[in-house]
Amino acid sequence: MDGVTLVREHEHIAEIVLDRPEALNALSTAMARRLAAVCAEVAADASVRAVVLAAAGEKAFCVGADLKERNSMTDAEILAQRPVFRAAFGGVLNLPQPVVAAVHGYALGGGCEIALSADLIVADETAVFGLPEVGVGLIPAGGGTQLALRRLGPGKAADLVLTGRRLGVEEALEFGVADRKVPAGSARDEARALAAVIAGNSPVAVRAAKRALRQGAGAPLEAALDIEENAWRTAVLSPDRAEGIAAFNEKRKPDWPS
Repeated sequence: MDGVTLVREHEHIAEIVLDRPEALNALSTAMARRLAAVCAEVAADASVRAVVLAAAGEKAFCVGADLKERNSMTDAEILAQRPVFRAAFGGVLNLPQPVVAAVHGYALGGGCEIALSADLIVADETAVFGLPEVGVGLIPAGGGTQLALRRLGPGKAADLVLTGRRLGVEEALEFGVADRKVPAGSARDEARALAAVIAGNSPVAVRAAKRALRQGAGAPLEAALDIEENAWRTAVLSPDRAEGIAAFNEKRKPDWPS
């Protein structure tokens, strides 16, 4: 399926799997189109409450753009490819559901940017992160400069982007690139467990909270508090709020109406 598989083994969790292991999940034009389409499908599915972003194969999450494909492309073809790639990265970044990335092996260039587009990053002991684009005459342009800036702060973002160096899992944790470290081979299981916890919470509240976190990042405090206020109003006026409080008082698990 052009290098991306959609897995639905849980009623409320969608797994988007980068599935081109023979090429270390390098992002081709066809794969980028498929990723954008899958993200659009998942975003429109109200039954999906959380998303796991994983990858097939043992060596890599994703090594970035397919440079073998690009090597034969003209400047015009590379420019024509650009909106396809932006749609793919934007598809992940703009998912309304929380996204948990399960990273193993190499997450380089566009692969690192795809991971940074998630809300939480679970990395196993084999994970290696990097944005090496400056070494091949490019810049991270799948959101990498801006996502690194917001996640890491200006100093660490500059360290990662301007040197193009790689971070093992321990340094990735220290930098804030990764959120959780797990044993080799268990990132996807841990991501599924996290997604299940998220999916058990109010769908309305979770989406509103994600929206507040994303829109508030980098905004002046007063504007950010207004964003939070709007998100709160979305949740407090929903049927989920009544059900959540009733379930708490009745000491039972909520049956979310949304």
